[in-house]
Amino acid sequence: MVGDEIEIIEKAPAKINLGLDVLYKREIDGYHELEMVMSSVDLADRLIFEEIPENKILIETNKAFLPIDKRNNVYQAASIIKQRYGITKGLKISIEKNIPVAAGLGGGSSDCAAALRGMNRLWNLNLSMEELIEIGVTIGTDVPYCLYGTTAFIAGKGEIVQALVPMPQCWVVLVKPRISVSTRKIFQQVSKIDELSHPDMASLSQAILAQDYEEMLCHMGNSLEDITIPKYPVVQQIKDRMIKYGADIALMSGSGPTVFALCRQHSRAQRIYNGLKGFCEEVYLVRTLK
Repeated sequence: MVGDEIEIIEKAPAKINLGLDVLYKREIDGYHELEMVMSSVDLADRLIFEEIPENKILIETNKAFLPIDKRNNVYQAASIIKQRYGITKGLKISIEKNIPVAAGLGGGSSDCAAALRGMNRLWNLNLSMEELIEIGVTIGTDVPYCLYGTTAFIAGKGEIVQALVPMPQCWVVLVKPRISVSTRKIFQQVSKIDELSHPDMASLSQAILAQDYEEMLCHMGNSLEDITIPKYPVVQQIKDRMIKYGADIALMSGSGPTVFALCRQHSRAQRIYNGLKGFCEEVYLVRTLK
């Protein structure tokens, strides 16, 4: 940092779906009405914001395959903010990616939320959470949750967020197989909703509010497993291995393909981590966020 230049740093943590229920397809916009419970874990991207003299948006990243133009959620967020609030200063955003891409962990949405928070601070816009959510939901349906970043119940297409208390603390093993799953394509295959499993999000939320870990496990589930797993059997193979190595539960996050295991004991989580490391390249052992 030189002279009066301001550098702002924001963390963008990965999210996991403790529960996801697909209710029906909305006539109005073709999105699916969802109920979800999400939480964040301490695997995070890092975004650094700096003003630059030239009036443009510059995105830098440590991953060569990431787009740095309007296909990037962060670029879209910067473009909207600059336009909406008449900002003529230039902006450089450096993204240090640690969250796997196209994994069901909300990396792009979390980066977008971090970008909105970062620009709000950098340019002293004093935007409320409601205003940030209104912008965020136009970019991605998980962005409103990521703006909160705490354990929450989510409804609608993702824009309705009710913060709960942090989920009971535990260890999380994340495993991303070497496939990418398109959320859009998975949702396109949701035809007979009554044939999907429907975990009870209200009961799951109640268990978290009561800080009852065992009860929470009983109500966790993901409707989209019924669609993703037949197409990508490796997801079930990972789940089976996790349970074999002692996971309290193993579940797919979002539309997949990432699978996560929860464990109260670190030694068990370590055993799952070691057991899956030979099976998949991308394996992470992390904590839930308080």
